[in-house]
Amino acid sequence: MNKSVFLSMLREKLSGLPEEDRNERLAFFSESIDDRVEEGLSEEEAVAALGTVEEIATQVIADTPLVTIVRKKLTPKKRLRGWEILLLVLGSPVWLSLGVALAAVALSLYATLFAVIVSLWAVFVSLLGGALGGVLGGATVALSQEMLPGLALVGAGVLAAGLSVFVFFGCKAATRGICALTKTIGFKTKRSLTRKGEA
Repeated sequence: MNKSVFLSMLREKLSGLPEEDRNERLAFFSESIDDRVEEGLSEEEAVAALGTVEEIATQVIADTPLVTIVRKKLTPKKRLRGWEILLLVLGSPVWLSLGVALAAVALSLYATLFAVIVSLWAVFVSLLGGALGGVLGGATVALSQEMLPGLALVGAGVLAAGLSVFVFFGCKAATRGICALTKTIGFKTKRSLTRKGEA
């Protein structure tokens, strides 16, 4: 594939981005191809060295802030007529309340996911505190008063320490999973907004 075909395909894939961002990215890749050609590669080799158009478009969209994409979608492409403005105003009690409700549901789901993470880490800290308290308290009781209750406390502390190890790895995996889910949702949202721009 030569430079002009590559840039044309990339322009089409990035059509959902604001024009100035899209032009900036295209200029960057055009310059990258020119630099590689100056280093002795053919135009086709220079294009192939960059990667596929799909990979590059995916990375560019992932790097573009969601706010930038949404701002482009919300910017009207033409002036609204009087009757369109009237319909927007009259319909605002419906569409505005639905928009606020949708945003509230999305925010509550997001908050719930992170509340689960905080709760899991709180269990881990509690187990760790219980382990430390059990071992130290049990040792104190065993040395100062009765041996059997002290050993039982030490055993409970050791059990809590063992459980805290398992909970730690579970917390770590859950945190990583929810962060990855958040990133994936953000990327898919950006991707869907840019695909609508291509249609």
